[in-house]
Amino acid sequence: MSSLQGKVAVVTGASKGIGAAIARQLAAAGAAVVVNYDSSREGAAKVVKEIVAAGGQALAVQGSVAREADVKRLFDEAEARFGRVDVLVNNAGVYAFAPLEQVTEAEYRRQFDTNVLGTLLASREAARRIEGPGSIINLSSVVSENPLPGSSVYSATKGAVDAITQTLAKELGARGIRVNSIAPGPVRTEGFAQAGFEGSEAGQHLVAGTPLGRLGEPDDIARVALFLASEESAWLTGERISASGGLN
Repeated sequence: MSSLQGKVAVVTGASKGIGAAIARQLAAAGAAVVVNYDSSREGAAKVVKEIVAAGGQALAVQGSVAREADVKRLFDEAEARFGRVDVLVNNAGVYAFAPLEQVTEAEYRRQFDTNVLGTLLASREAARRIEGPGSIINLSSVVSENPLPGSSVYSATKGAVDAITQTLAKELGARGIRVNSIAPGPVRTEGFAQAGFEGSEAGQHLVAGTPLGRLGEPDDIARVALFLASEESAWLTGERISASGGLN
């Protein structure tokens, strides 16, 4: 079983969905977890409460990963509470699908600021603080290699995340910091439902194209994150693991 005893993990965007599942999985393996959130204070508090009730350690810290000052404060509070940082999961992300004629500058900046700049800022701050072996895990998506119509902006952000993953793996490897990404397929989350996929024709099409015949669940992704955070994946860096039920 993967063990993270004595480790400290920062999970961005961890108040719900995949991020919350990852926070709970890492805590169950022994890590102290910093649950970052931007707007859902109630959701983050619930995740912290669940972790503590199960005997773990957790702290909720508000902050937008798209703002440099917030990211620095996030890591300052992590170190002040737990004394160190060993693992970063860059989970915070936003998306919206629209055809080309509806793409706007504002939406482009919203997605790139969170999904790409946020990944860079948090990774930079983590790399400054991780001493010895550590792990950075980025959340990509199957659409970075197989985009859907209407996903031009979002797919581009996830393609950038893939490039960042490979680049930072080469930059940080000499320091013992591994950098990998997880590329989920469709996962049953609040965002999936809000985007209109739950129960829709498009959602049914995605399930039909998945060999395992179902949507992913947040814990399906969280278990991969736990593997990448632990020493069981000590020989992996610069890798993109597709967690999609076989959807290509």
